[in-house]
Amino acid sequence: MTAGRGCKSLSRRIAARLWTALSLFGFSTLAALAQGAATPAGQSASAPLALPHDLSPWGMFLQADIVVKAVMIGLAFASVVTWTVWLAKGIELLAASRKARNTNRILAQADTLAQASAAIANGWIRRGAVADLVRAAALETGRSADLSAEGIKERSAIALSRIEARAGRDMARGTGLLATIGATAPFVGLFGTVWGIMNAFIGISQAHTTNLAVVAPGIAEALLTTAIGLIAAIPAVVVYNVFARGIAGYRALLSDASGEILQHLSRDLEKDRGPHQIRNGEAGRQDRPRIAQPAE
Repeated sequence: MTAGRGCKSLSRRIAARLWTALSLFGFSTLAALAQGAATPAGQSASAPLALPHDLSPWGMFLQADIVVKAVMIGLAFASVVTWTVWLAKGIELLAASRKARNTNRILAQADTLAQASAAIANGWIRRGAVADLVRAAALETGRSADLSAEGIKERSAIALSRIEARAGRDMARGTGLLATIGATAPFVGLFGTVWGIMNAFIGISQAHTTNLAVVAPGIAEALLTTAIGLIAAIPAVVVYNVFARGIAGYRALLSDASGEILQHLSRDLEKDRGPHQIRNGEAGRQDRPRIAQPAE
């Protein structure tokens, strides 16, 4: 949630700075056009308003300065990375969440942890984070066959929490790149905009005229760079927020699975101890049922 609020505040600051830069640039352009309109008629006739550049997006890219070209290529690459991460991570998150939901359903319907473990081992969900949780509980039960029930539950809870944390980290891997692109792409585009505006004013000073044909190419290149920066940044921020919510839901599914496993484990251990041992506070250590481990 903190990362989401940080992205939103960053987006607002970026929008404010872009608006300020474009406003200043608009005022400068209007002043240049007004000065060009005040040029004598004879001078206008000798300098027709013929645009020397192709103002299509591809033409502007080819005619742009090397720095502006590098900015455009970098932003285009960032956009490709955003959509690649969206596709790969989206498929991974969808499959993992589906497995977790189905495994949680089996855990909720089972009467014992051994029954749930056998059902998971024989199904298509035998690989996944929840299956790892079941295996960890079964492994700890087998290792602690001669130890107290309370110790088994405590060590199992520690093992389950570590598996949950590792699965959450693995699922979140790669989403930080989206946050970086969403935060930096507008500033990179703004740099290209400023560079294009600078080239436009250099062209005005070298041509000793405020003719629109001199100003227009630099203006167009600057605005195109800004547009590419926004095209790269906006999807990155949106996809990052979607993944943040999806990963939070996936972690909640793993937490639910851990709770179900611990409930089954506690119930099985108390059944193993028997009513007489529970009343006297004795830890049953013999004839403890073995929990089948899901197949790898």
